[in-house]
Amino acid sequence: MHEGKTRSARLEDAARICEIYNYYVQNTEISFEEEPVASEEMARRIEAITLHYPWIVYESGGSILGYAYASRWKERSAYRFVAETTVYVSADRHGEGIGAALMGELLRRLEALKLHALMAVIALPNEKSVAIHEKFGFKKAAHFSEVGYKHNRWINVGYWEKML
Repeated sequence: MHEGKTRSARLEDAARICEIYNYYVQNTEISFEEEPVASEEMARRIEAITLHYPWIVYESGGSILGYAYASRWKERSAYRFVAETTVYVSADRHGEGIGAALMGELLRRLEALKLHALMAVIALPNEKSVAIHEKFGFKKAAHFSEVGYKHNRWINVGYWEKML
């Protein structure tokens, strides 16, 4: 594990966050976005998310190696006590404990918000994402077959939930 730390994301982190995220956009089915995200758009997303929810990064040696955030689960008022979690680790840094550090800190911050439940939406197969969520107490709640289409193939999606 790196001797890094988590901290709140800043707008100036957007370019590095894009580098991490756009790898998955372009090379995997993990994200359902199909075009790379520009730094300006990522900064806009960070700004919008952090009005209500945490967005954190994992930094080591001055470099961001991963990030995590929560966002609103659904727009209807009755869902206001539920958030969706997202965690991304630089593709060349898996297995170093970065995802666990991010998830642990994200959950700590979300518990302070007095939320009732958390949801994770995972493109399948994705053993790494399933493992990190289950390590922190998320349980599989649903499986949807062939609901995404990317890179000329149909993709399944699973929902994992955690009660706080």
